[in-house]
Amino acid sequence: MSNRGNFSSRIGFILAAAGSAVGLGNIWRFPYLAGTNGGAGFLLIYLICIFTLCFPVMVGEIAIGRKAGSDAYGSYKKLGGGTWGYLGLYGILAGVLILSYYNVVAGWAFGYFLEITFGNLLNHADFGSFFGEYVNSIGPIFMFSFGFMVITAIIVSQGIAKGIEAANKIMMPGLYLILIGLIIYSLTLPNASAGVEFYLVPKLDQITSKTIFYALCQAFFSLSLGMGCLITYGSYVTKDQNIVKSAAIISIADTSVAFLAGLMVFPLVFSLGAEPGQGPKLIFVILTQAFQSMGPVVGRIVGGSFFLLICFAALTSTISLLEVPAAYFVDQKKLPRKAVVWGMSGLIFVLGLPSMFSQGVVPFLNKLPLHNAPDFLSFVSDLCDIMLITGGCLMCLFIRYKWKINNMNEELEIGNTGYVQSWLSKYLTFAITWVCPILLGILSVLVITDKYFGLEWLFGAA
Repeated sequence: MSNRGNFSSRIGFILAAAGSAVGLGNIWRFPYLAGTNGGAGFLLIYLICIFTLCFPVMVGEIAIGRKAGSDAYGSYKKLGGGTWGYLGLYGILAGVLILSYYNVVAGWAFGYFLEITFGNLLNHADFGSFFGEYVNSIGPIFMFSFGFMVITAIIVSQGIAKGIEAANKIMMPGLYLILIGLIIYSLTLPNASAGVEFYLVPKLDQITSKTIFYALCQAFFSLSLGMGCLITYGSYVTKDQNIVKSAAIISIADTSVAFLAGLMVFPLVFSLGAEPGQGPKLIFVILTQAFQSMGPVVGRIVGGSFFLLICFAALTSTISLLEVPAAYFVDQKKLPRKAVVWGMSGLIFVLGLPSMFSQGVVPFLNKLPLHNAPDFLSFVSDLCDIMLITGGCLMCLFIRYKWKINNMNEELEIGNTGYVQSWLSKYLTFAITWVCPILLGILSVLVITDKYFGLEWLFGAA
């Protein structure tokens, strides 16, 4: 166990777990999903999902990890025996797949940071065309993504306290400072109030089954649930820490970044008179146009700061995603951490190449022969969303039927005297026993039949 390490403090764990949650999902994915799914209505459903479904799952995952003191596979196997360890492998696989395409998008952001800050990106006339050409420029994207993976590996190879915890203690405060500064600026722009209204004033008639689905997927993706990440981080938590309180702080920290990201993005979008429902290109095309309109000096400063923010957010998540498979090989195979980290980094980078090539370079990868014909990167992203939801559902079933809810509550009582008798204990017990597995199970079936069999329960006709 001495080879594993631990977080040196409660704040170290919270910053690392919050860093895992805060990432591209908050700064890139949340705004474009909100923009295409009703703005304030999406935000409302997202907040409901966070605190009714995701918070209980987060508490359960951290409790499993701390009780077992092992990686995701080892934790499920130790507490459940038999074949339950495969549920841990399922989560590890989800994390590996997410990191494979996540690192590609992080490379896009890293390249944009360099192009805006030190290059001539803001001199272009058509940012839509530029983005299309840019993601097809395999040489630069290959190098930027490779560089991002190397930075991630350097940090994770240093271990828990000296690597992951130390990096997040620097990046998380820096992320908040940049974000708040950009919000203050964006709110001073013309027509910013229209963006604020779109984002904060719900129109309930615009909330659809699609809104609910994507809000729940975003909540699970953003909080790193269902992939073994928080089980792994929970295994490094000491027994004197209050898991429920820490999980609440992590949830609030993650939600606050997503909320603030929307408050930054939509005033910028509406100041241009642009349409918010631009999808994934919202950040790379529409906001870059906004930075250009600010002039050569201010645009370079604000735009560079924005993409630096995205890089910080992405790095806090790639660190946690790499730690999940690394912990498995360190714990189960007794391999040296540095060798495992560098080996997994290389493998995951190679696994990400189809996503990198799927934006036009390889025609087959750009339009797969599947329902709705997604590109490979979108296909992996959708698959991972499903894996996270089903992983969360199966985790609740594991606690209910195998580990037992009383054992979870006893673990949560450690470091939180009086928890078992509290109303929160009753709520989490009810949520994990009934609400989460039923709702997540139903949604898993509906979305699989919808996305892969075209039955169109959720999204209507394509």
